[in-house]
Amino acid sequence: MKKWLLLFSFVLLVVAGCASKAEEEELAYLDVKMAVEEKLPANQEVELACFVTYGDEKVTDASEVKFEVWKHGTEDRQMIEGKHVGDGKYVARYTFATKGTYAVVAHVTAKNMHNMPKIDVVVE
Repeated sequence: MKKWLLLFSFVLLVVAGCASKAEEEELAYLDVKMAVEEKLPANQEVELACFVTYGDEKVTDASEVKFEVWKHGTEDRQMIEGKHVGDGKYVARYTFATKGTYAVVAHVTAKNMHNMPKIDVVVE
């Protein structure tokens, strides 16, 4: 009986030790930070950009980066392909035709994850 109790205690310690070690390891996730000015000019080409990281690593090989743009109050949406320009930065060029408030969403797929941060910009 004592042998079984001793064996059970040992197994319990091993399982508890493995569980605490797994909790200490930080899981990496896909992080996308938008880099777009909050106020932009109408009828001028501007840069839509985002920085993509996975944990501490800059992502240079995202499988998809697109910027979705639409004016508030309308259903017309445009998708613009983003290109990697270095150090985890992805950029697309876009011209806002009219003044108003627009939504910009970066659709980023990398490392089998997808992230879609959204910002609003004012076009003057």
